[in-house]
Amino acid sequence: MVKSADRRPADDPAAAPATPRTPVPRVAVIAHRKKTLGGGLDELRKLITGYDVDDLLWYEVPKSKKAPKKVRQALKEGAELFFLWGGDGTVQRCIDALAGSDAIAAIVPAGTANLLARNLGIPEDLPEAVRIGFEGRRAKLDLGKINGEHFAVMAGVGFDAEMIADADRGLKDRLGRFAYIWTGLRHVGGAVTPMKIKIDDNDWFEGDASCVLIGNVGTVTGGIDVFEDAQYDDGWLEVGVSTAEGPIQWARALGRMSAGNAEKSPFVRITRARKVSVKLGTPMAYELDGGARDRVKRITVKVVPQAITVCLPGTTT
Repeated sequence: MVKSADRRPADDPAAAPATPRTPVPRVAVIAHRKKTLGGGLDELRKLITGYDVDDLLWYEVPKSKKAPKKVRQALKEGAELFFLWGGDGTVQRCIDALAGSDAIAAIVPAGTANLLARNLGIPEDLPEAVRIGFEGRRAKLDLGKINGEHFAVMAGVGFDAEMIADADRGLKDRLGRFAYIWTGLRHVGGAVTPMKIKIDDNDWFEGDASCVLIGNVGTVTGGIDVFEDAQYDDGWLEVGVSTAEGPIQWARALGRMSAGNAEKSPFVRITRARKVSVKLGTPMAYELDGGARDRVKRITVKVVPQAITVCLPGTTT
């Protein structure tokens, strides 16, 4: 028999079962230690552990190309939510390793351009970026795949890639976003080269061109809105080719791009595709998400629909 003193009324808070705590996913941080935002990595750790994260996986790398190995290691350790600290190059390397997995990517924009974060509406605000990682809504993001490597923002060959390769030579650390403007001015006089471009295995362009750009989002190199109709989850890639040659023609083309009317320029053609093949008359450097790669004579780019889950502003449903 239960004594009367041990009985509690049904509305007594002490009699109600405790509300179960929402399970916290296994969290991993992949951080480019040379990048900065807010109070730095010490603040990042404090903010993350403030969400009752006890068993935090923490990896710092000295350069972006070291990141994929740490991502794969964290996946083996059971990480479910990845905070990616760095610029577009670091984020691209991590997303390439995460593509096709069930893991969720939370971007902490600590780089120079932060183009992916800007396109997704993630601010350069450390506490808010962490909040979005834990509380933001989840969405599937398409990726492009160029020569076997995934990208989230863009890939390009020609003028765009040469400009980025030049900016990578220490200028970004010294000049920040101005590095792209500076190197762009240096390369506008570059020569065109013969190109053959196929869109979904159909001939689309043949002639001399200075740049081919493939975008997964609208705002690309230098923060210019080149592809105003781009959507990150529509299963398509936007494709642009420029025949501009010399400072005057490039000024006209860039003027149209800056005004959001790139397709109205006589030196620009824009379309969309699921697969793009580019054959070059001479070897040229290519880039993806602001990271320079070696010179090639051909590239093949394909869309990979809904390849990764990312954290976006808003709330989970």
